[in-house]
Amino acid sequence: MTDIEHVTVLGTGVLGSQIAFQTAYSGFEVAAYDISDEILEKARARFAELAGIYEQEVPGAAGGKAQQALTRISYFSDLEKAVADADLVIEAIPEVLTLKQQTYEKLAAVAPEKTIFATNSSTLLPSDLKDFTGRPERFLALHFANRVWQFNTGEVMGTADTDPAVFDTVLAFAGEIGMVPIPVRKEKAGYVLNSLLVPLLNAAAVLAEGGYAEPADVDKVWKIATGAPIGPFQIYDVIGLETPYNILSHSEDPKDHELAAWLKETYIDKGKLGMASGEGFYSYPKN
Repeated sequence: MTDIEHVTVLGTGVLGSQIAFQTAYSGFEVAAYDISDEILEKARARFAELAGIYEQEVPGAAGGKAQQALTRISYFSDLEKAVADADLVIEAIPEVLTLKQQTYEKLAAVAPEKTIFATNSSTLLPSDLKDFTGRPERFLALHFANRVWQFNTGEVMGTADTDPAVFDTVLAFAGEIGMVPIPVRKEKAGYVLNSLLVPLLNAAAVLAEGGYAEPADVDKVWKIATGAPIGPFQIYDVIGLETPYNILSHSEDPKDHELAAWLKETYIDKGKLGMASGEGFYSYPKN
């Protein structure tokens, strides 16, 4: 067992809410932070929806365990109050470097000295952020895959400054919340998962944006030829299109900017954000 009891999750978007709920479901007290009470009201609805999903998909959750998890989540729009008791803060805010850096500067000013900081960044290196944390020895990355209750990897990656004891503590914590802990021994943008996944998604986008093949046909080829259960555009919809858009639009590669513009103009601007919005590359009618 680790000494971690109180966990704060910064950001209540698709993945942030999943991390918070899975942590509460595993018995931890969770503070869910976001920048406004209006956003937190949407988070409450998202958590309630997750409880229903767990009841349907997670063995043992239907006997009241999923509903009980909701009682262990508190809501904060004040950062200082959100982290007052935190043993661990997991940051899951949008994938924008300057936004994350500014957030860590604010966090460093109000968090207790004991608190470990972990970023769930999909593609950024922890070393891009460590100098803004005020505690580089207690900072590292803890990366989750979308649908954490099903695709339950917890990739842990430190920097050259990360205390090995902190690394081991977070690795153990990942196991305590039902993840399969994956130690990443050297810094690598994209960790293991996204080092494999992002090139696949980008290659699929190039095919569709360039008019070479329709998204459904790209998925069909991938599934038939590899035996994969879903294709890259179905993965886009699960992730939500805004995260890939943020990554592509902040890339230094001009081609990535073209792909970002295509995602925005063809899908995001039309409200097609992925599975969570009911439509992305595919439609998901509400039951």
